[in-house]
Amino acid sequence: MTDTRPAIPFRSAVMPEALRADSRIQFRCHKDISCFNACCKQTDVTLAPYDVLRLKRRLGLTSTEFVRDFTVPFQMDGDGLPGIKLKTDESGACLQLAGDAGCCVYEDRPTVCRYYPLALLALREKDSATAEERYSLVKEDHCRGYEEPREIGVAEYRAEQDCETFDAMNREWYQLVLKKKSAGPAVGRPPQASLRLFFMASYDIDTFRRFVLSENFRQTYSLPDDFQAEVETDDEALLSFSYRFLRQVLFGEHSVQEVADAWDQRVVQRQEVWAARKQMEIERRQAAEDRKYAEGGDGARGDFMMRCGTCP
Repeated sequence: MTDTRPAIPFRSAVMPEALRADSRIQFRCHKDISCFNACCKQTDVTLAPYDVLRLKRRLGLTSTEFVRDFTVPFQMDGDGLPGIKLKTDESGACLQLAGDAGCCVYEDRPTVCRYYPLALLALREKDSATAEERYSLVKEDHCRGYEEPREIGVAEYRAEQDCETFDAMNREWYQLVLKKKSAGPAVGRPPQASLRLFFMASYDIDTFRRFVLSENFRQTYSLPDDFQAEVETDDEALLSFSYRFLRQVLFGEHSVQEVADAWDQRVVQRQEVWAARKQMEIERRQAAEDRKYAEGGDGARGDFMMRCGTCP
């Protein structure tokens, strides 16, 4: 019997320790360490939007292809807010692991991989408008890196691993997710259309681009003259715009200006479309009836007259 279950990533037990940017840790990872690649063989890597952007470009894929072939979906909260994780093989190993050579996309590896053995936490106090970033130290049994004789500050380690480049591009998205989780029932469960839009704008940037460049979008939202040219070629600019748009979709924040009377115009347009479709269907059925009677001759005519209650 063939196992058709999705390749869900390995989920490991961790022992977190609360840290700040000025905290110091003892850790070093290198190719000669005894546990090299062990963390890649038991992966549970949640992806943020910029992770997808970097990986899809590295692999020469569209975002649609990358999400389809290299990720698995999961729900980030009880309302079904969609998230994605890196897909693994049957043993739990990352698909980007190139044997003893290690990660084959190392320069573009996801945020979670860059931070390891640290984890990034976004904590927001009650009634606070902003979240404060904290860190935790993840200790797993297989890892020998924290036994290496090197002490380094959290801020230094983040700089060494180029974490800030990724955090800068993902930070607004983290805030969106945190706000959604913190709001809970106050916001309510988003409709399925909004959840699908969240997935597209967060992970499938190439499909989102077609959506933004569509005629309907341009007729609905008032955008700068150079906006279309910029987002047509600049993934990072489009990703930043997607966060603004999601704030409007999820929380009603008017971060993207709408065209005056755009909604009323769309209602009229839809009514015109439905009226045209209705008329086309009437004409199609009438044409079908005409062909039927033309092909049936007198028999068809007699049948028509009897159904109408008339006599020859």
